[in-house]
Amino acid sequence: MMYQGTGIYTLPEAARLIRVPAQKMHRWLYGYTHARKARGETSRGHSEPLWTPQLSKEDFDSEVIGFRDLLEVRFVAAFVDHGVPLVVIRRCLETARELLDVHDYPMSTGAFKTDGKTIFAEAVERSRSERTLLDLKSRQFVFKDIISPSLWAGIQYDGNQAVKWFPDGPRSPIVLDPARQFGSPIIDASGVPTSVLYASYRAEGADTQAVSRTARVYDVPVKVVDAAVRFEENLKRAAH
Repeated sequence: MMYQGTGIYTLPEAARLIRVPAQKMHRWLYGYTHARKARGETSRGHSEPLWTPQLSKEDFDSEVIGFRDLLEVRFVAAFVDHGVPLVVIRRCLETARELLDVHDYPMSTGAFKTDGKTIFAEAVERSRSERTLLDLKSRQFVFKDIISPSLWAGIQYDGNQAVKWFPDGPRSPIVLDPARQFGSPIIDASGVPTSVLYASYRAEGADTQAVSRTARVYDVPVKVVDAAVRFEENLKRAAH
């Protein structure tokens, strides 16, 4: 199939999975128009996308992104949450592509984990010419909080390219694998979607006995059903 191995997520689905508002993702991935003032006059400006998403809008009924988009947005969000201006993030992506010789999705590569501090520092220096209010020394300190081991926890790589993500950590049975079920959350050992286990749990009464019955029906351990239920309920809370 054309998109096999890519992963397919609507923006609302992606928003729940990585806890990033869909509207914010839309601005980062598709650009946006904004007002700007110069010499007392107001005009309209356009901010370009941070990168071109894996999937073309023309091929789908709604805007969708791929697995690599999903992980890269997650990294961008970590920078934004720590107060890094978007212009610096844009510079960081450009610098990473140059220094790592990675054309797409540099932040989610294994190489960025090693060289990210140097890349970030150089991006800040480049951004100074654009009058970005950013203190290099303090931001290098903040960078230690942004790029922490937890940001990579659960990501599996083939070389430097991310190929799987265990969103609840490497010991969790739940995985997002773009080569399986179009990247939707599944149980790694069996391939059963977490949404299917959760639907069965709800249909069986959503209690302790329902967990056991669902486990028997799908021939998976009870603890796996428990994990799927917690995961799906967290997704529901993230949607509100």
